[in-house]
Parts: sequence; C-alpha cells; structure tokens
Amino acid sequence: NGVKLSEVCDISMGQAPKGSSYNTDGIGYPLIAGAGDFGDTTPEPSKYTDAPTKLSAPGDVVLCIRATIGDRNWADAEYCLGRGVAGLRGQVGTLNQEYLWHWVGHASPVLRSKGRGATFLQVSKKDIASLEIPLPSLAEQKRIAGILDAADALRAKRRESIEQLDTLLQSVFLDMFGDPRLDKGGDSVPLGEIASIVMGQSPPGSSYNHKGVGLPLLNGPTEFGERFPEEVQWTDDPRKVCESGDILFCVRGATAGRLNRANKQYCIGRGVAAIRLHNPRSTSFVFSVLHSLYDLFQSRGVGSTFINISKEDLHSLRLPEP
Repeated sequence: NGVKLSEVCDISMGQAPKGSSYNTDGIGYPLIAGAGDFGDTTPEPSKYTDAPTKLSAPGDVVLCIRATIGDRNWADAEYCLGRGVAGLRGQVGTLNQEYLWHWVGHASPVLRSKGRGATFLQVSKKDIASLEIPLPSLAEQKRIAGILDAADALRAKRRESIEQLDTLLQSVFLDMFGDPRLDKGGDSVPLGEIASIVMGQSPPGSSYNHKGVGLPLLNGPTEFGERFPEEVQWTDDPRKVCESGDILFCVRGATAGRLNRANKQYCIGRGVAAIRLHNPRSTSFVFSVLHSLYDLFQSRGVGSTFINISKEDLHSLRLPEP
C-alpha cells in the first residue's frame, strides 16, 4: 500500500537568491539552479551565493522540477537550492533515504507527466507531495535499496565500457575521415541540404498517459536508451512525430548533442529534434559525424539558463559530404 509522499518526506522547494549575490569565487554556498548544475550523482555547480535562500542538508535528494523534470542528485554538502530544484528528506525512522532515491528515479515519468508551462514544463510542491510511494517496513526498504544499489553499480560499469567503446569508435572515425570541426569548405555540405530537420513540440500535459495509449513520447534524453528510445509515457495528442530510421538529437539542456535512433514512430517533445537523411544510406555516417561533434554542440549552444540549439544551428552545420 502506498502513502502520499508528503506524509513521510520533507519537501523543500528551491528559491532563487538575488542575482547580485552570485559569484564564481567560492564565497558563500554553492548554488544549484537546475539540472545544468547536476553531475553524475552529486552536484557540480559553477556559481555561489552569499545570500542563500533555501539550503539542502548533506544526504538530501535534490530533484529537478523544471525542464528536465525528475533528474536527481545526492547533496554531498550544503547547497543553496534555486527555483529549478527541490530537496527531499525522508522522515527518520519512517522512510529510508536510499530507498527514497531509487523510488524517485522510478517515479520520475509520473512526475514529468504532471508538468505544466508554456516556456518549459515545471511541477509544483503539490504535484510532488501527491505522489504515492509504497512504504514497506524500514528493514525491507533497506533490503530493496541494497539490491538496487548493486544493480546501479553494474549499470555504471556497463556505461563505462560503452563510453570506452564510443571513444574507440570516434578515434577510428577521425582517423578515417578527419575532424569535421576543421573542415570549413571543400567537400563539406550544410546538414540542411542533405536532411530534413523536424524540431519537437511538446503535446498538452493532459494528453500524457502511462497506459500505452497513442504514441510513445520523447521529451528529452531521459528517454534515450543505449541504442533506441525507452517507452516511458505516451500521448494521444502528438504534435510532431519522428519516423523509424530518424536520428534523434537532443537540443536542450546539459545533454544537448546526445543522440539516439528511432526504431518506430515517436512523438518528439521540444527537447528533441529528428534528423531525416534524404539518402537513408547516409544515416549511419552522419550519426557518426554528429557523435564526434558533441563537444562543439556543448560550447555553441545559446541560452543563459541552459544550452539551446536551434533549427538554424542544425541547418547550417557543415559536415563532410557523405
């Protein structure tokens, strides 16, 4: 049986400090404004504030509540929580913090489906508080968390192996074709001349469901799998649709430039673009070129809060001609 999260967990919604209090000199508290300040498991903020508003405590689960809703990090120190995040702390003796961490990861698709907003989706304290969390005994929570910790360790090792293989593949590609970043003309061609680019558009939040009704929804890299997307939620009111074989390109946030391949039709949200080659046989080649340019996308994106790559950026990107 589940209980409302607010019954067993303290929820602290972030609040942005005054902009005049920001600094990069390490004065005051490190600031977590949103998922852009998240690391793999613990925050990697770039700014500090000497006028903190809301503070986390070491051991809190820091939850992203805007744009990339559901992303999470562990607070390994005191942090100032900006308006893009919330701090979660299970009640001692009732909710194990490691169990809470794993449950938040499991519940993130449900939380994302509650997102609202014209510019970018966000959720409220009420949305978080209303989530239902299964609450077995404390001993059982610890046992479950231990099993999932072990599974996470195995996944981390697998990711490390895949990253090493990606590095090897990128090296082989550069040896064979050269560095596309150095190719300013000659046999290069704008991506817009060899492909159609469909920018995603988020459907109404009221159309989201977890029952498989409609098309699977891709809001961003959270649904990107190792090769193909993972089906987490669906929408019966898709606005922009990708086709099987399209290259899926993340255009927003800390993971702008991440790639995946569509193996069927998906509804693509505003965090994703679909790149469809005029000559499908060139798809794997272009995928490899884009993969090798990840660092470029991270540096070129425009946006004061997070990286944002436009359709024009993709259209004008020059690639070696397939």
